Amino acid sequence: MSTVEVMPTISEKKAVPMARSRIRTPNWRGFMTVIGFFLLWEFLVRMEIAGFAQIPAPLTVVKVWFSDYITDPHYWTSWVTSFQRVLIGFVSAQLLGIPLGLLLGTRKRFNYLFYPVIELLRPIPPLAWVPLSILFWPTAELSIIFITFIGAFFIIVINVHDAVRSIHKEHLWLAQSMGASGAHIFRKIIVPSVIPSIAVGMTLGIAVTWNVVIAAEMIASDSGLGRLTWEGYVSHTGPVVVIGMISIGIAGYLSTLIVDWLEKRMMPWRTTR
Repeated sequence: MSTVEVMPTISEKKAVPMARSRIRTPNWRGFMTVIGFFLLWEFLVRMEIAGFAQIPAPLTVVKVWFSDYITDPHYWTSWVTSFQRVLIGFVSAQLLGIPLGLLLGTRKRFNYLFYPVIELLRPIPPLAWVPLSILFWPTAELSIIFITFIGAFFIIVINVHDAVRSIHKEHLWLAQSMGASGAHIFRKIIVPSVIPSIAVGMTLGIAVTWNVVIAAEMIASDSGLGRLTWEGYVSHTGPVVVIGMISIGIAGYLSTLIVDWLEKRMMPWRTTR
């Protein structure tokens, strides 16, 4: 009997490179750049270059981290505390900011009434809300979460509002002429059009949220990575300050990875980077 060779179809041929493209190769160049940064830092400290003489060397920081912090429950509690504050503030900002941005972009009367208030409050830095939030909220924890919420709230509102206003009117008119209802237009045209702007707002918002929560912890908290860094500064312990800073950077990077994962789920039509 002769065997019959089954040729792969066109869709199967396309599926192979697509599957391979989803497997992200490690960024070795970026990894080597990070290693080079720490080696340069170590060299400048050892050579006592001006400005680096008082900065702890990376090896010193690593020794202190392994000896005093890696097994310290208080250190990991600081991680959990800061992550919880960022999570609550960031998610609250999305849950309130996205609907508000949609209302501001789709309802003219609502826009006329409330958009001037948004424009008045938006330029105020989040940290300027610290004294008022401490007076208003009954606990320091709630005040910090509120400040964290403010850091991401206006970013997502403005991004969604601008995305709705930038939708081509011709698309809406065409849908109306075809008999589409307002609810159908909202679901099929407006919402898909603002998803990229929501993703951008999330990316910007998570970075600002971490900046705000760290500063708020330094001012009005006795826990968190921000407080850990501040205690190192007050006690003139350079390695502790650097440990806090590196921990904040890693925590922010992990949060960005989570947001990137959510963006890919929100926009599956985009190719992976």
